[in-house]
Amino acid sequence: MTTIPAEWRPHKAIWTGWPSAADLWGEDLEPARAEVAAMVRALWDEGRGDKVRIMAYGREAEATAKLALGQAADVIPGDFGDIWFRDSGPIFTSDGKALGFQFNGWGGKYVLPHDDKVSARMALIAGAEFKMHDFILEGGAIEMDGEGTLITTRQCLLNPNRNAHWTEEGAEIALKRALGIEKVLWLDEGLMNDHTDGHIDNLARFVAPGVVVCQAPFSRDDPNHDVLEEIALALGGMRDAQGRKLEVVRIPSPGAVEDEDGDAVPASHMNFVIGNSTVVVPIYSGSGDDAVNALAPLFPSRKVIGLSSHAILTGGGSFHCITQQEPA
Repeated sequence: MTTIPAEWRPHKAIWTGWPSAADLWGEDLEPARAEVAAMVRALWDEGRGDKVRIMAYGREAEATAKLALGQAADVIPGDFGDIWFRDSGPIFTSDGKALGFQFNGWGGKYVLPHDDKVSARMALIAGAEFKMHDFILEGGAIEMDGEGTLITTRQCLLNPNRNAHWTEEGAEIALKRALGIEKVLWLDEGLMNDHTDGHIDNLARFVAPGVVVCQAPFSRDDPNHDVLEEIALALGGMRDAQGRKLEVVRIPSPGAVEDEDGDAVPASHMNFVIGNSTVVVPIYSGSGDDAVNALAPLFPSRKVIGLSSHAILTGGGSFHCITQQEPA
């Protein structure tokens, strides 16, 4: 039966992408590359951590990636629209398969050439048996504990801009068949102005069996104050597939993070990526140290590292959004 190991289980590799399209990133291209490079080096951890495979599109991108990363990553040429491989890439299983899903640019918002090829190319390079499913699913929309439980949001999975006729029951049937999970836990809404329509990896993450971390509002003026309170309350009343009542741990949110027009952007410390020896946490504001210090006890065998993700966030996401783990 298909099983997807929890992210904290050992990895054979972590995949990511090098910001390659100057027309998409504009003046944020070089800052975003610097942030991706810092993330990669933190995951590699001087050879103690993860083998990182990073795809770069075009000769200039390949050359700059190799120059920036050195031995910290294998730079792989490949065509893609943008670097959000958590969503456009495959989900790797414990038995060497790569599961592909239909991808429509987050409900038709950002449909880019070549993004529909990413899953198959990653599977081919990984030497994994590739299986394409016929429904739309982004990896950032689901969070799994490796023991049969999946958390997601109604805002995303039941959005008519994905699988128009899905009901909760229909979605659960599809997810259980494709991913080998046993129980789906539903939250409602995601962060304000999140073009992913409420991806779970900005909201709540498993950090151990039966243990889930979510955010507490930074202040009463936090633009996501009510949503974050509702999420914690809902999680506190849930049980996982093994019958355990969820232990809910809260860390500070980044609070109000705004773009150059003064609009709130979906900054979240939940978008951390768990490596073999490190956990890399996106930092945007004065709450960064508090978030890192709060996460550190949850990962006693790993070093928790906070790194800037301001430039990457201009593209709509952060470290978890641009990575995908390949289980050992």
